[in-house]
Amino acid sequence: MKTYFSFALLFLSLNNIHAQNKKPNILYILVDQWRASAIGYAGDKNVISPNLDRLASESINLKNAISGTPVCTPHRASLMTGQYPLTNGVFMNDVLLDTNNITIAKVYKNNNYTTGFVGKWHIDGHGRNSYIPPTRRQGFSFWMANECSHDYNNSPYYTGESNKKMIWNGYDAIAQTEDVIKYIKKQATEPNPFLLFLSIGSPHDPYQTAPEKYRKMYENKQFIINENVPIANREKVKKDLVGYYSHITAIDDCIGKMWQTLKDLGIDENTIIVFSSDHGDLLGSHGSWNKQQPYEESIRVPFLIHYPKAFGKKGKISNALLNSPDIMPTLLGLSNIPIPKTVEGIDFSGILKGNKKDNVKQTLISCSQPFGQWNRKMGGKEYRGIVNQQYTYVRDLQGPWLLFDNIKDPFQLNNLIEKPEYQTLQKKLNADLNSELKKRKDEFLPGKEYIKKWNYLVDESETVPYNKVNYEGKPIVE
Repeated sequence: MKTYFSFALLFLSLNNIHAQNKKPNILYILVDQWRASAIGYAGDKNVISPNLDRLASESINLKNAISGTPVCTPHRASLMTGQYPLTNGVFMNDVLLDTNNITIAKVYKNNNYTTGFVGKWHIDGHGRNSYIPPTRRQGFSFWMANECSHDYNNSPYYTGESNKKMIWNGYDAIAQTEDVIKYIKKQATEPNPFLLFLSIGSPHDPYQTAPEKYRKMYENKQFIINENVPIANREKVKKDLVGYYSHITAIDDCIGKMWQTLKDLGIDENTIIVFSSDHGDLLGSHGSWNKQQPYEESIRVPFLIHYPKAFGKKGKISNALLNSPDIMPTLLGLSNIPIPKTVEGIDFSGILKGNKKDNVKQTLISCSQPFGQWNRKMGGKEYRGIVNQQYTYVRDLQGPWLLFDNIKDPFQLNNLIEKPEYQTLQKKLNADLNSELKKRKDEFLPGKEYIKKWNYLVDESETVPYNKVNYEGKPIVE
């Protein structure tokens, strides 16, 4: 009997050691077009987001996180490679991320992780509803995904190695969450850790398509409208916000269910949960909608990182200027996995743990080629800029364009460019921007030069064509 108990105690002890030494699981929740300010914990009085507010109270909130090229495909390519858009060539939507790249999934897979991707992919460049074979999945093995769709209630996907198009059951974020929960439950019984991305297409427009349950929560709400929304746009903004926030609250429910699953399985302590977005949404600010532009509502994104084993459960706010290419090296650093030399981003893991000083003073923002919803006819133009703890400074091809003091002027209503009292500051910020461009070997050329270099085919609006259909599945006539 003593021998039996000795073996049992040894077995339990070895299991505990294995659990303590096991690398962290990672659940990365990526949403689309969700600006950083549109959450309760960020101070938005309009929105209902109890689960994210609770998650923030037990996470590090990187309040200065930036989408350096604030549009879907470039952010996703930087997230996957840890590189800037002019390095991996993905500086506009609907182009292919080279499958020879060293990606986050390939690195984790080589370190004995199981890898999975669910939802919107948008780095394949072969049409928005085309089958994506395993050779173009950038290291992800488990697969329930589609290139790009915003038809949230009739949303296609492909799974495994089948080229048969499937349709998510009902509102896709909810259906995707159910499949993520199934995946997590299965992986919790396996010896290897997992890296799982859930990429949700909302709250990107069309706004008025969330389940009725969530739309009813906002239909009679009196909204506080940002000061930088022109009066002429405010009625449209109010209508759009009903739908935008409805999507957000639906996603918030989904996040609560996934987080509870991790707790129920006893793996929350050793799972890194990341919640972030590929870019924001202007939603009427400065008289504009969508993204690409260098304003706060477009470039600043939510970024929560929850990792009780390393950070504890007390919520903190970090001022770190985390940019899209910094995400991959930071997660690798937290997982104690060597960072490939191909990565250009910064590893913020030591800073987040509190054992390394943050010496990052500024971060780069750019638009190398305007297109689509911000093409040249709509005022789109190339720009380069920097964001630091106080200022946003931006240059276009003609010279200095924007300078905002984001502390004194959070809605960016007062452009300080060429004002005499700010000339010294402007010169310093211009020198800082030149330093960043030199570091990135960025010559800041017209967009057509980069299109030519990467041999992209564009239409008359300088946009890469894709299989365009409307939300009823009918071809768009332009």
